[in-house]
Parts: sequence; structure tokens; C-alpha cells
Amino acid sequence: MSNTSTVRRTASLSRGPAPGPGRSARPAAPPSTAAAGRYRYDVTTGRWWWSPETYAILGLPPASTPPTADLLLQAVHRDDRPRVRQALADSCTTGAPFVVEHRVAHPDGPLRTVVLVGEPETAPGGGTTALCGMLVDVTDGRPAEPATPDEQVRVLETEVEQLRQAMSSRAAIEQAKGILMLLMGCGDQVAFDLLAHISSHTHRKVRDVAGAIITSASGGNPLPDDVRAILHDACPPGSPHV
Repeated sequence: MSNTSTVRRTASLSRGPAPGPGRSARPAAPPSTAAAGRYRYDVTTGRWWWSPETYAILGLPPASTPPTADLLLQAVHRDDRPRVRQALADSCTTGAPFVVEHRVAHPDGPLRTVVLVGEPETAPGGGTTALCGMLVDVTDGRPAEPATPDEQVRVLETEVEQLRQAMSSRAAIEQAKGILMLLMGCGDQVAFDLLAHISSHTHRKVRDVAGAIITSASGGNPLPDDVRAILHDACPPGSPHV
């Protein structure tokens, strides 16, 4: 990757609209009740996408303003901003995944402890094309502080692995939803409801149902009979089958 493209990509992370005169840099929002939110940053276009849960964790009203790196960093406690900014920039430059814990300062509430997880997407010829990840509020679910450094390392390693598994499950579910949306000509919510329905009636986890659908659609193992039967009943007449 050239120095010019590296500078352009890193600089675009911090680009975003500045608050206008008389406007608060961070609108007030109710305290977060979301446990985890998702985000995606397109390195090529400089555009961000946040799920509603990400806005809530950051203490912002949903879709209150277009998401940017500036808006994210404004929500981070000022002492933690350099680490978060560096993690994002390094991942865009090197293509390395990251996990960084930091505090979020809500406008009218106590500090929250949040873990930001990033998994880069890379082009076939090299170079980061996007960052995808999760923002997880661990304030209420964190156990008592481990007594020794070794215990702290083990706890951190466990948390990171759990977050990676959650991201992997979410990616599979999103992919399976896309297959169902194409198969049935339905919307996002209907596709997820169908996954949940299959999960409930076949006593399989949603991520396992999603994995079976992806494998079948890619020419791997056929769908289990009970999953296929439910999909057959749900699909419109004449539509292709997974």
C-alpha cells in the first residue's frame, strides 16, 4: 500500500461534519439498554454505518446524525480517545484485527465500560477495504476484578474469544438472511423471523440454522429434512429452493 493511500485512508477516519453554531456536539439520549451494537466503516468511501444499538451505547438518539469517526470519538472518554483512534488507524493501515476497551461518557449519566472490536475486510490484492465489528457494553455484566495478572489475562482472552464468536455468528446470520431474502423475495425482518421460527421448531440454535442454509446454498451438504420442510412450506410457489 502506498504512503499516499495510507494517509488518505487514515485521514478519512476522522473526517465528519462539525456541529453547527448553537448545536450540541453530542445530543442527549436515554441511558443505554443495548448490550451490543454493530458498525461498518468503508475505507474507500469514508462512510460509516451503525446499528441502532451502537447509537444507544454511545448515548445518542438513533440516527440522530450521520455516523462518523468524530462522533464516535466524541462519545469516548477523553483519556481513552488516543487509544481508540490509534486502534482504528492501525487496523486500516495494517489490516490487523483489534480489541480495545474504553469508557463512554454519556451526556447525563455515569461512565460506561465498552469494548470495541474490529475485523478488517481486505481486497484480494491486499489492503484494507472496510472495518466491521461490534461495540459491546460490558458495564453491568463484568465480574469482580481478577486478583492476579495471570487471571486478568485469562479473563481478557475469554472475553475476546466470546466477542469473536459473537461476530462470527452475526456474520453467518446476516448471510443466511440475505439468502432467504433472495429466495423468498421478502424483507430483512421477515427473513430473520423465519430463521427464528425454524430454530424454534427444529430445536437448533439460530446460528446453526444459518450455517446449514449457507452450506446448502454454496453446494455443500443438503439441508436437514426438518429445516427443508419448513422452508418448502414458507417459499412462494415456483421459487428456487436452497
